[in-house]
Amino acid sequence: MEKFNKLKSFYLQLFPDMTEEGWQKCASLLSFRKVKKRDYYLKEGEVCNTVSFINKGLVRMFYEVEGKEKIMCFIGEHAYVSEYQSFLTRKPSMIYIQALEDLELIDTTYDNLQYLYSTMPEANLIGRLIAEQLYISMNESSLIERKESIEQRYLRLIEEQPMLLQKVPQYMIASFLGITPEALSRVKARMVKDKKPMALVY
Repeated sequence: MEKFNKLKSFYLQLFPDMTEEGWQKCASLLSFRKVKKRDYYLKEGEVCNTVSFINKGLVRMFYEVEGKEKIMCFIGEHAYVSEYQSFLTRKPSMIYIQALEDLELIDTTYDNLQYLYSTMPEANLIGRLIAEQLYISMNESSLIERKESIEQRYLRLIEEQPMLLQKVPQYMIASFLGITPEALSRVKARMVKDKKPMALVY
């Protein structure tokens, strides 16, 4: 059960009143798995059958338009990942989720989650809070894309997820921002010229 310790801490932050009995019931329905770097957690056209806590590693969520990838977001350790619309509706996913590093995941299947909801009242609260986290993450990313400039979005990204600069290729950062790698280089050069803090630019 040691491999579930990070998730237990995560649950207790969401729901401090969770009992040890409640945790043990949740834990009995969880499964641990590994996904190799560059392998897919989910591909377009597949039904998403799991909601997964990232114990270790990093993923990207993206879709394709006319053969070009558009990265929606990056999700790292101690957060949940899923294609929640597909998970809930049982319909094929329209996006891909790919490992950017070797992953250690703790999975909850659709069937096990429904069982927990029906037999454990606190599971409904935990599930709702996790669903809200997933929704807010995706909705916030979409809203920021519409309202902020490329430079503002780049600064926000490296302020909130600075590890991405070491872990993610620049062309993926550019894809997330909706620009070419060359345009990203120009943005960074302009920020240096405008004397933005170097630690934030690179």
